[in-house]
This record gives sequence, structure tokens and C-alpha cells, in this order.
Amino acid sequence: MNNSIETTNAPKPIGPYSQAISNGNLVWVSGCIALDPVSGQMIQTDIEAETHTVMRNLKAIVEASGSSMAKIAKTSIFLTDMNQFSRVNEIYGQYFVTPYPARETVQVSALPKGANVEISCMATL
Repeated sequence: MNNSIETTNAPKPIGPYSQAISNGNLVWVSGCIALDPVSGQMIQTDIEAETHTVMRNLKAIVEASGSSMAKIAKTSIFLTDMNQFSRVNEIYGQYFVTPYPARETVQVSALPKGANVEISCMATL
């Protein structure tokens, strides 16, 4: 049975989807962009600030599910500019310890709300 995960510590969904879904001992977190959880406004001063906001949103949802960043098994990173990869990767790495999650990073033509980076994940409980 799917259980919806919701927290006010991360932005409300901007469409018909859940922040995350748990089923059994697995949690799937929807893609997070750099929306401020309080104001709902995009944080886009630079790619580092945007990435930190994305990672804080992801962490809030993962923790609301009863899991933790250490239990994330897989992430997906979507970038609108692969030239930002090293800067995003540096910030991303600050939120994990070994063993790091499996991951792919892909460049896309556009993301919701003009975001430059979006990250989703799958974790265990």
C-alpha cells in the first residue's frame, strides 16, 4: 500500500503528486527544486545556493518519511547546464558519507519554475 509523505519543512508540491511515497521499507522522493518551503519562491542567487536549497528540501522529505540521508540508495540529478556539474557535485557531496548512493546526472532542456537543478531519490526505511 502506498503512503503519502508530507512535511511543511519542504515546499508543497506544485502539481498532482506527493512529496514522497513509502511502500513497505522503500521511500521514493519526488524531484526537489530550489523552492523556499516558507515563501514558495525560487532560490536562484547562484548554483551553489540553489543546490543547497534542493538538498535541504530533499533531506526534510527523507527525514519526514522516517528515513535518513544515510539510507538513500539512489539519486537522480537533472541539470539544465552540464557545465554546472562540478559545482553541483561539490555541494551534493557535502550531504552524504560513504557508501555514497548510486546516481545518474543528466542534462535536460528545462525544469519546472526555471530551476537549474532538480534531484530525486529512493531510500530505505
